[in-house]
Amino acid sequence: MSEVKLPVNKNLNNGKGEKEISISKVIKENGMLIALVAVVVIFQILTKGIMLKPLNITNLIQQNGYILILAVGMLLVVIIGTVDLAVGSVSAFIGAVAGVAMVNKGLHPVLAIIIALAIGMIVGAIQGYWIAYKDIPGFVVTLAGQLVFRGLTMILLNGTTIAPFPTAFANLGSGFIPPLFYFIVGNGYLVGSSVLVGIALSLVFIWSDINKRKKLKKYNFNVESKNVFLIKTIAKVAVINVATLVLASYKGIPNILVISGVIIAIYTFITNKTVFGRQVYAVGGNKKAAALSGVKVAKVQFLVFLNMGLMAAIAGLAYAARVNSAQPKAGVNFELDALAACYIGGASTSGGIGRVMGAVVGGLVMGVLNNGMSLLGVDSNWQYVIKGLVLLFAVVFDLYSKKKKA
Repeated sequence: MSEVKLPVNKNLNNGKGEKEISISKVIKENGMLIALVAVVVIFQILTKGIMLKPLNITNLIQQNGYILILAVGMLLVVIIGTVDLAVGSVSAFIGAVAGVAMVNKGLHPVLAIIIALAIGMIVGAIQGYWIAYKDIPGFVVTLAGQLVFRGLTMILLNGTTIAPFPTAFANLGSGFIPPLFYFIVGNGYLVGSSVLVGIALSLVFIWSDINKRKKLKKYNFNVESKNVFLIKTIAKVAVINVATLVLASYKGIPNILVISGVIIAIYTFITNKTVFGRQVYAVGGNKKAAALSGVKVAKVQFLVFLNMGLMAAIAGLAYAARVNSAQPKAGVNFELDALAACYIGGASTSGGIGRVMGAVVGGLVMGVLNNGMSLLGVDSNWQYVIKGLVLLFAVVFDLYSKKKKA
């Protein structure tokens, strides 16, 4: 009996368990990140350097922090194969609750925040109940929620704006982490705490990447070549420190960046490392198969919408803190921005696919587009047209990619 020889792809590894990475593969896996860099560079040129000035970057972060928070919550909703159209109205409603509690009733900000977050979770639980346990389509339930909570916001505020909030609360959206100390550099200065954060994050990423590489090699998985690993690590460290130094040259790291950063880290861990995260992807991929494998589909759906209510509440508080007021028209189009962030970031319209960092990058793309077009004086009506075309392109690209794989 003759021996059958299987073809071997010599480009897969170098005999040391280190795989070679092609440029095309890197581009494919990081396409949206590359697109984000390209958009930033284009606007940097068109705005004659204004885009990357420390003040503008700080404004960009503070203006889009709540969208990134919403996008993280919305990603889980999209992964299970549905949408939440009520998040903008819920965010506005929570902002109104916070305004009445702190400004009109004089409650302490901490107590008001706890109440607001609890209400957000209750709202999410109510919507999740009808969707998960009564099988009413999420589109219908959340569309109803959009109308209901927009109306409740108007009723609660009586059509007027409530302002200002206590300084401690307003600082959540427009404040910065304490400077601790300053570095004097030429005619300027650097905020010490921001510099220290950059160094600390660099060390954390280096340790994490080295530890991950060691574990993969220990269990005989292919890993990137040492050169590729070194280049990626140096690039990460460079980006982190350049970003923190730029922020340090103004007022430091905005509080909203810390809040959204913590949320992004937590949900990255949940989606990648927990049983619940795997169950969310399973439900989005195939509900029947997930149910047959022991996943409690209704429970997962319920928890995803409960979580969405919490994220909408946090985003609503962040927005209210940034504008230092509770406004009847707050939250308009928030749901569209969050959905656009998810789809542009690679989430599938049919569910089962999506990453937290993808949604974050998608949110940043939308934020940079908004900011850049505003700096260039583009008419707001044309801004809607351009953002709509970008979203359409992202969805068409997703569908085209699926057909190509099939």
